[in-house]
Amino acid sequence: MKKIITCKLISLLLAISALAALIVGCAPAQTTDADGTTAPAPAERDDVIVLFTNDVHCAVDDNIGYSGLAAYKKYCESLTPHVTLVDCGDAVQGGLVGAVSAGEYVVDIMNQVGYDLAVLGNHEFDYGMTQLQNLIKKSDATYLCANVNYTGKGENKLSDVKPYEIMTYGDVDVAFIGVSTPYTLTAAAPVYFQEDGEFVYDFGKSEAEFYACVQKYVDECEEKGAEYVILMTHLGNTDAYSPYSSDGLIAHTDGVDAVLDAHAHNALPCEVKKNKNGENVLLSSTGTQLSSIGQLTISAAGNVSVGLITDYAEADTATTAFINSVKASYEERLSTVIATSKVNLTGYDENGIRLVRNRETNVGNFCADAYRAVAGADIAFVNGGGVRADIKAGNVTYADTIAVHPFGNTLCMVEATGQEILDALEISMYAVQKEYQKDGEAYGENGSFQHCSGIRFTVDTSIPSTVTFDESFMVSSLGENRRVCNVEVQKPDGSYAPIDPAATYKVASHSYMLADSGCSHNIFGDNVFLIDRSMADYEILLNYVKDFLGGVIDERYATTEGRITIK
Repeated sequence: MKKIITCKLISLLLAISALAALIVGCAPAQTTDADGTTAPAPAERDDVIVLFTNDVHCAVDDNIGYSGLAAYKKYCESLTPHVTLVDCGDAVQGGLVGAVSAGEYVVDIMNQVGYDLAVLGNHEFDYGMTQLQNLIKKSDATYLCANVNYTGKGENKLSDVKPYEIMTYGDVDVAFIGVSTPYTLTAAAPVYFQEDGEFVYDFGKSEAEFYACVQKYVDECEEKGAEYVILMTHLGNTDAYSPYSSDGLIAHTDGVDAVLDAHAHNALPCEVKKNKNGENVLLSSTGTQLSSIGQLTISAAGNVSVGLITDYAEADTATTAFINSVKASYEERLSTVIATSKVNLTGYDENGIRLVRNRETNVGNFCADAYRAVAGADIAFVNGGGVRADIKAGNVTYADTIAVHPFGNTLCMVEATGQEILDALEISMYAVQKEYQKDGEAYGENGSFQHCSGIRFTVDTSIPSTVTFDESFMVSSLGENRRVCNVEVQKPDGSYAPIDPAATYKVASHSYMLADSGCSHNIFGDNVFLIDRSMADYEILLNYVKDFLGGVIDERYATTEGRITIK
């Protein structure tokens, strides 16, 4: 069977059994309607359809939602018996339904929809290795990750994860290979990947090792008779994820027909990339929160096409009922009003461009102030990647606080020298650029960007960052040419004084950063802990509003205060 792999952008409103779906993508096999509209050729009985999702982040009934996905899956099954549903990671974390159940409710819903395969995204690890092991066992889907290695002496919590799965559709074998970002080691809590303080898990210790590992399994699948090889990756396709991006992986491998990607949260209907031999590879990603459904089709004639379903109104009633039953079990408590806010706390600018990972924001200041006040600290930090939602003006509910901090991290406070704080700031600001957006997209982002309380400073972006990282993506060197300058600590009377590198300060944050070396902050683990894994992160916000703000988030948070100056 001859493979035809091409890409052509299409955008149309297609009537599917009286159901509306907007499809955008690559379509080598096409028909032209009487009005001149170019549309994909109708699916045939022997076609293979692979439906894919990524970065759902607990958005179980947002946008198309899992009920819409279930309905569309059933429609595809009415066209061909060869339908497979896969997820490319970051499904179980990011919202209330995940936070209140440590991901289990999400797995229940995915089982209801009928997932066949899933990849480990970095946020699948957010509830810890033991809970991830439980989620994998609970899931009806087979979890895939070809590039994870375990070298410890204890129990491999990922022993049920397979490198690949070969699915048979009639007389056609298709291989699905899972790939997780090597940056998982620091995008999740590094302590989860360690035994006795040493890393025992890795996802590829070098570019060469990473590419060779994936290529090994591509070759193995072809040797076992797979006619098509699909990579399910949680890598991201932009420069921010280099060198371990989906683009980089395609350019350094061969034998792959398509890559279904995740992690970057950008909707990518289809791009044609060249592999290391100059052959075409299709690349696609659905965005986030079920704003679209991905569909890869292998036609009976051997054509491979991929695109996104971006508008779908039908819903599966059984799945809707199941989701409602899950939500009913916890929503009454979560809807309780715990405060009011006179201002909108947001991590975005007026054009919807995300700021919370590269600029001071009022929601970030609010969170950092909460940690500082509740802990009784001199200084507090909260990383932008850990601030996941806005708080709108009006009533604030229990659910709103969990949405901001859905990870289940806990309050910690350490004694730290001024020099350690300076080092932490330098690490946090390594990706920041003078402009926060480029071509309408956030620019210079990193989840390690620290919002702060009790301290202010300047970042001179004309000075390139000299921070370097080791093979586990922990900081190996800071260099001498620092871009963070003019660092001042707030005194009890509210005034500021230059930080003293030799002095000791009480620093509050969450366990992810201080205890678990999250965001590459391997600075504080050996420090004296004044508070070690106390209340949950969302409880810190609750207590701050109740005990320190009198139940009202007031105008002090209407704007930012210049705690972080970017020049």
